[in-house]
Amino acid sequence: MPDPAPSGADAAESLAASAPRRRSRRPLWAALAAALVLGAGGGAWFALPVRTVTVSGNVRLSEARVRELAGLEGPPFGWLYYGAWRARGLLDSPWVQSAVVTRTFPDRVAIAVTERVPRARWQRRGGEVVAVARDGTVLPAATGTGGLPLISGWGPDRVPEVLGLLDTLGRYTVRTVTYTPSGVRVKLKTGSVWSGDLNALVKYAGSISMYPDRDIYIYPWGVSVQE
Repeated sequence: MPDPAPSGADAAESLAASAPRRRSRRPLWAALAAALVLGAGGGAWFALPVRTVTVSGNVRLSEARVRELAGLEGPPFGWLYYGAWRARGLLDSPWVQSAVVTRTFPDRVAIAVTERVPRARWQRRGGEVVAVARDGTVLPAATGTGGLPLISGWGPDRVPEVLGLLDTLGRYTVRTVTYTPSGVRVKLKTGSVWSGDLNALVKYAGSISMYPDRDIYIYPWGVSVQE
């Protein structure tokens, strides 16, 4: 004979008793889901490591150094997780002006760097001579820079101005540039140019070709040539 239907109180007790069992399953499912996510992430890390790295554009920096700066030296790194945050060390090097990092599925990373180039030598106030790029960045351990113009002087720093001036005088052979608070003297292969106003020097720079072997003085109002 079938059991009688439970009363309202019995039904309430049955629901109350079953509810905790349903709730107790939720942490279990959450733990399983987390385990699956971690397993998938770990699988992607080991199944898709960076296997091939190509480096281009480097002249002063070795390929190994570029790889190191890009975070690709040492233990294998997961291709899926490699990104700009990992490669940001490239911009920590004064030699790297810019870098482009390209990922190609499933395991390739290509690094194209644009290096800074020594533009001049700068004699610091303490006497140390260092190489500097066009933007004024000091380039450590630079070699083969003996033929570059030598910048020196005293007073307020005028190195950025002088570097811009070197571009203006690019067609001339500039040996040295000496700056003081009152002006700038440029020593050429033959002759020299002095000016207390860099704008005037740029404006009348053509006079150097007219008097290549003379000492020229350039003022805002004109040019004086010393015999």
